[in-house]
Amino acid sequence: MIGSSADDIKTIGIIGAGTIGASWAAYFLATGRAVHAWDPADGADKKIRTFVENAWPALEALGVVVDGASPDKLTVESTAAAAAEPADFIQESAPERLDVKLALYKDFEPAVRPEVVISTSTSGLLMSDLQKDTQHPERFVLGHPFNPPHLIPLVEVLGGAKTDPAVVDWTVDFYNAIGKKAIKLFKEVPGHVANRMQAAIWREAIHLALEGVASVADVDAAIAYGPGIRWALMGPNLTFHLAGGEGGMENFVEHLGPPTASWWADLGSPSFNDEVKKLLIAGVAEETGGKTVKELASIRDKRLLAVLKALTETAE
Repeated sequence: MIGSSADDIKTIGIIGAGTIGASWAAYFLATGRAVHAWDPADGADKKIRTFVENAWPALEALGVVVDGASPDKLTVESTAAAAAEPADFIQESAPERLDVKLALYKDFEPAVRPEVVISTSTSGLLMSDLQKDTQHPERFVLGHPFNPPHLIPLVEVLGGAKTDPAVVDWTVDFYNAIGKKAIKLFKEVPGHVANRMQAAIWREAIHLALEGVASVADVDAAIAYGPGIRWALMGPNLTFHLAGGEGGMENFVEHLGPPTASWWADLGSPSFNDEVKKLLIAGVAEETGGKTVKELASIRDKRLLAVLKALTETAE
C-alpha cells in the first residue's frame, strides 16, 4: 500500500499457488506474515501446505525465518476473491495466458481494497496488456521472481502504461525490505531482462549442440563449471570489467571488445523444429542418467542453498 512501510504489510494474498505461487507463499510466511492463498487445482490445500512444509528447512537454514513466523499462518481459501479480500499486498502467479489472467482479475479485483498493490509473477506477458481492463490499473505492477522464489532473491519490477510510478518504486522497496533483490526495469519488453538473457544463452547452447560442436551435456557443463560459477557472484558487465585487469572496462572494451564482438556474427539462430526438440530430449535424457525431475530439483536446491549461504557470509 503506497505510503505504508513493509512492516505495515501484515497479510499477503497469493492468487495462483502452483509451483511459483506456493514458493512465494513459503517465503512470505517465513517473513512472519499471514498468507491467504487460492489455487483452482484439485487438492490445492494439501499441495500448498506440503510445499511450504518441504521448503521450511531451507528457509531456516538461510536464516530467512523470523521470530513468530509459522506455516500455521497459511489459510487456503476456496475462491480467489476470498484470498484477496484480507490482503495488504497481492502476488498473482496464475498460468502464463493473457486470457486466464484477465478473467482472474475481473473475478478477484472487486474484493481488493483500492490502495492495495497487485503484483504479477508473469515471466513474459506485458504489464500494459494485463492491466488494460482492470478497475484500478494504476496499482498493477510486475513482480517477476526467479524459480524457486523462496530461494532465489531476484525480482524484476516494472510498471505498465497505466501504472502509477510511485507504485513501482514502492514495490521495489517492499521486495528489498523483505530480503529480495529487486531490480527496476525502465521499459516493457517480452521476457523482461533475466529471461531474455537466459534465452540468448540457451539459443547458442542449442546451436552448438545442433552443429555438433559439443554434446548437450558438455554444453551444459561449459556453463555450470565455467562462467556460471562467476555469474553467481557478479553479472557479465562486472565480470568483463575484472577481465580488463587494472584498466578495468576501459581496457577491456579497447583491447578485448573487438575480438569478442567478432564472435557475435557467428552466433547461431536455430529454429525450434522437430530436429531441435529430439536433440534436446535425447541429450537431456542422457545427461540426467535416469534421475527424475524431483531428484534433480532436490540436488539443485541443496546446491543453491550452499551458494546462497556462501554469498550471505561473504556479503560486502
